[in-house]
Amino acid sequence: MQNIFKGDGVIWIIFFLLCIVSVVEVYSASASLGYKSGNYWFAVTYHTALLFVGLLFMIVVLNIPCRYFKAMTPVMFILSVVLLVLVYFVGTKENDAARWLKIGFIPLQPSEIAKGTLVLTTACILSQLQTPEGVSPKAFKYIMGTSLALIGLVLPENFSTAALMFLVVFIMMFIGRVPVKRLLGLFASIVGMAVVFVMLVMLLGKSKTQLADNAKSDAKEYVETADEQKEQEEQEERKGIWHRADVWKGRIESFFDSKDVPPEKFDMDNKGQEGRARIAIASSRVIGVGPGNSIQRDLLPLAFSDFIFAIIFEELGLLGAGFVAALYILLLFRTGIIAQKCENTFPALLAMGLALMIVVQALFNMAVAVGLAPVTGQPLPLISKGGTSSIINCIYIGVILSVSRTAKRRMSTPPQTMEEKTINA
Repeated sequence: MQNIFKGDGVIWIIFFLLCIVSVVEVYSASASLGYKSGNYWFAVTYHTALLFVGLLFMIVVLNIPCRYFKAMTPVMFILSVVLLVLVYFVGTKENDAARWLKIGFIPLQPSEIAKGTLVLTTACILSQLQTPEGVSPKAFKYIMGTSLALIGLVLPENFSTAALMFLVVFIMMFIGRVPVKRLLGLFASIVGMAVVFVMLVMLLGKSKTQLADNAKSDAKEYVETADEQKEQEEQEERKGIWHRADVWKGRIESFFDSKDVPPEKFDMDNKGQEGRARIAIASSRVIGVGPGNSIQRDLLPLAFSDFIFAIIFEELGLLGAGFVAALYILLLFRTGIIAQKCENTFPALLAMGLALMIVVQALFNMAVAVGLAPVTGQPLPLISKGGTSSIINCIYIGVILSVSRTAKRRMSTPPQTMEEKTINA
């Protein structure tokens, strides 16, 4: 068994604990899927099979010496760009966003591959351009160029993933000793662009009330023919990046709506996800209602994916939810210890970047569930029911384990002998 499960033991324990929570909670949260399909075991069996496939990939990756990952950078970058471009033309739409490619019967989400590729590229650039005084000024330009290429392709269809990628790269540049002045300038520029972006979304997007009124008026006036409907769809496609402005505006308005609404007047039709998640958390108390006893799982849309943390809160209570959150924080701290022991910069930055990608996404998901962030559509890594994301996150863990076992370690100062202590004294 030791020849198979190599690498840092703490990382392995965290991984298996997250997988156990995942299997139990996905089985509970996907009860409505089982009721509709008549097969109560399909969802959890499929998810468990994906985790097992991810485990196999993880074992393969951890046996690859970490120095070979740097050589893969150009290939992964080109592959990610090609897949992100292809998803615009032949991608499968989900919630009005083209995010998936179907390769045979396997659904592939290119943005998941792009996240790891961006971390790999950033770690490679920062390690190559390190100097005794800090990183070379060229590193900032190269990182911005590669980041804009990947994040720019992800942004139109998946704003939350693009924001996640930028945040992780920003932290990696800080760790990689990029001058603080450049980072502050970048931060100020991003804040300015974000303000302009939100203003455009609020100006060009339609609120849920406007959309509902338009739908009612259209239904009263006429029934569209196939040609008219096709023309309308083409007009929507020509809107480019702004074809999701309505969705973004709705989420922004919902998040910043500070009005106190009585429970009987809460709009469960338009804010069902947020409302059901709050009910699940409010009814959890300290120890929860117990695994499999959730009530909101049958009423909460995407309870097994985007809002699975609310179901964890309801069933396992404050203690269980805190334990899950602590596992992610421990993963980040343990990876930090592994990175600190690395003699070379590349494996240290690579491991930290991948751990940050997992943990920051987990914090995003938890913040949405408890109402501290607008709805983003980010699954809970290694726990939510998923396809590509489950396998890719297992590969990320495999890379961290590879760094823990194959990266060259710093030489520690040997303990002094009694004679040396006497001489020094």
